[in-house]
Amino acid sequence: MADIVPISPEQADLRRAVRQIADKYGHRYFVECATSHKEPTELYGELGAGGFLGVHLPEEYGGGGAGLGELTAVIEEVSAAGCPLLMMVIAPAICGSIIAAHGSPELKRAWLPGLADGTRTMSFAITEPEAGSNTHALATTARRSGDAYVISGTKYWISGADQTDAILVVTRDADKDAGRDAGTTAGTDAGTTAGTDAGTTAGTDAGTTAGTDAGATAGRPTPLSMFVVPGGAPGLTMHAIEAELVQPEKQFTVFFDDVRVPAGALVGEAGQGFRAVFAGLNPERVTAAAISNGISRYALERATQYARDRSVWKTPIGAHQGVAHPLAECYIAVTQARLLTARAAELADAGDSTGEAVNMAKFAAAEASLRTLDQAIQVHGGNGLSREYGLADLWFLARMLRTAPTSREMVLNFVAQHSLRLPESY
Repeated sequence: MADIVPISPEQADLRRAVRQIADKYGHRYFVECATSHKEPTELYGELGAGGFLGVHLPEEYGGGGAGLGELTAVIEEVSAAGCPLLMMVIAPAICGSIIAAHGSPELKRAWLPGLADGTRTMSFAITEPEAGSNTHALATTARRSGDAYVISGTKYWISGADQTDAILVVTRDADKDAGRDAGTTAGTDAGTTAGTDAGTTAGTDAGTTAGTDAGATAGRPTPLSMFVVPGGAPGLTMHAIEAELVQPEKQFTVFFDDVRVPAGALVGEAGQGFRAVFAGLNPERVTAAAISNGISRYALERATQYARDRSVWKTPIGAHQGVAHPLAECYIAVTQARLLTARAAELADAGDSTGEAVNMAKFAAAEASLRTLDQAIQVHGGNGLSREYGLADLWFLARMLRTAPTSREMVLNFVAQHSLRLPESY
């Protein structure tokens, strides 16, 4: 049967090439790396050397010159092989996209080639203990000090901060803040920051419900600045968060105690960081959806194979509608999510408004993934909880993707307010 999801001949070739690499490693390799918190350097390096990690980055900086659609295909195929790597979303999708769109020529030369070929990685630090991802309420600040900036504050749930070469950190610009109180900008949550600069239409980027409330400082975006902070910079410390995620990367609370970085570490213009932030958050939503879709495909493949092979009273269990119908429903949900994800990537590559599409894609993919993984475990019976069958260890990652990036509730708020034009709920 033809794939319902539109895939060009070039994308089909790309998917096959990526899957060939990922299948050499497989789920057992992923779990071994994840349970020991060891970087999957072999797989990640081979994907980078093949040009797949930076497929969306500019050719002049070592990338493939393609788009988010191609990166989404890469991440989905690696995840469908049982290797859902969050670092593929964080380093090339978020950080690489932001630097490519808004970094100085010097930052692009310094970082994009390494992010593209996998020899360098970068964490992304936006969430905070009190603010979450509500950038109007961020407390971490950067202030100018001669030919440098001094960064102070705390970031929370930062993936892989101990392993990456640098951290791309989002701060309030203390010099441009003009004494505005971060507490007056409540009303947004993870991913719900105004994805607009002054004068642009609110709600055109991922989760952009802010900027339309009275609390959003009279519609003026909070002055944000972003910086590339080298790992091991003086004043940079971190504390691991004990988490149930089965992932190579640990999660961290990261402390910036008067961390001094040169002015050249600034990404874009000081205090004008909203546009730059969403150059990464839109790709984050779409590529997170790609991981969810890959997990769905991986789980569904194993569930259907088991339902064909496992017989009770000489009848394959897949012949029973109680087994077959839930799997068929999962397949429909996964296909819908993949279609939404493909469309979101297409809109992003065309430069069109993507807020509705990326949020809906992320929502649909996460919901379908959790449902499909749960059904795959159920089909396996007790074997579904056995490590041998490689399903249960994906549960917490699939569940996390329902919450981040941006929770399902905030996606529903966005759709209600912007798609359905219902009254604001907060």
